[in-house]
Amino acid sequence: MKLNKLSQRGMRDILPEEMEIRNYLLEEIKKTYTLFGFCQIETPCIEDIKNLTGNQGGENEKMIFRILKRGGKLDINNVSTVEEIIDCGLRYDLTVPLSRYFVNNMEMLINPFKSLQIGNVWRAERPQKGRFRQFLQCDIDIIGEKSNIAEIELIAATDFLLKRLDIPEYKILINDKRILIALTLSVGFKEEEIEKVLICIDKLEKIGFDNVKKELEDLKMGTTRIEHLLNILKCDDKNVSEFAKRIDCQFLDSNIITNLESIIEMSKNINGVKIEFTPTLVRGMSYYTGPVFEVKVEGYTYSVAGGGRYDEMIGLFSKNSIPACGFSIGFERIIQILKENNFRNKVSEKKVALLTNCGNDKNELLKKARELRLQGKNVSVFLKSKNYRFQKEILEKKGYDIIRIDY
Repeated sequence: MKLNKLSQRGMRDILPEEMEIRNYLLEEIKKTYTLFGFCQIETPCIEDIKNLTGNQGGENEKMIFRILKRGGKLDINNVSTVEEIIDCGLRYDLTVPLSRYFVNNMEMLINPFKSLQIGNVWRAERPQKGRFRQFLQCDIDIIGEKSNIAEIELIAATDFLLKRLDIPEYKILINDKRILIALTLSVGFKEEEIEKVLICIDKLEKIGFDNVKKELEDLKMGTTRIEHLLNILKCDDKNVSEFAKRIDCQFLDSNIITNLESIIEMSKNINGVKIEFTPTLVRGMSYYTGPVFEVKVEGYTYSVAGGGRYDEMIGLFSKNSIPACGFSIGFERIIQILKENNFRNKVSEKKVALLTNCGNDKNELLKKARELRLQGKNVSVFLKSKNYRFQKEILEKKGYDIIRIDY
């Protein structure tokens, strides 16, 4: 059988040099979030298809890798739709699995529960720079805490990690989905139109106001309402209260404004976080119900972290209403930034290469290697190549100190 040497689009092989950075980042994530009291858990990569298609994941639900039924359950001869032969799929994020996990295990968990979850997710989307079909996500979530201490702790922990990693100039953007909903209602949109409007607003940074206006017009949303909405969003007030004055107060509870201002103020004053109210921030997931946040790094078009409050998600798996809030680090994107900033030199552990001629005594060589390993050194044994100069150059480039053994 002839094997295909090319990897699938959106999938990739990872070389040892990058694995050093990835392992370093994983350790820093675990150490940092543990300092904030988060407990690591693990969930399966496969979920029931009904859990994944509950109209909570927004556009991501269109990109699920679906899995066919197996064995006797798979009968392709007597079906009218593809859905009839699918019973599960690969998870597209970690939040849906966490919600199911919490409901299944809540009697054994502390309340509120502070979760750290690290794992691969899969989305059948068009690959591009910093975006893959398989990628690692690192989520922290607080379940069971309805006060804004949850948002403040999540923001503080994420900021602490980014500072620890020496990520270049970045800021945390924050908004509240309820403010956007109130705004759309205030300018005349109906409740059943809100989700479509928010999907369009979410594209503002990527395609600009003119193209968003065109998309809304194509949806026949009404020119007057569209212009009123976009004109308010163009004001881009950095003060929550000032922006709220543009919204009819009958649609917006003042407690929402007070809550958001409190999160911003405490994040700045207590933790020294660079955080900014951004009224155009939406976040694509349908499950967000309150504050949403995102991290942008100067010079990069994509965000490197994002999250928000999702108080209704766990209720889909339980009869009880349980508050929840989470923040997800864009692991692959941070890796990309670290690589572009030559971060490898900071994490590479010095290694030792023991080189010997082919005819030399291997016993002495292996004894020397064992002696160095007992000292905690990373040791590899190599036979000396005929082209020693080239071999030495490659090993040094890979971070090795070279010791020649010529007995």
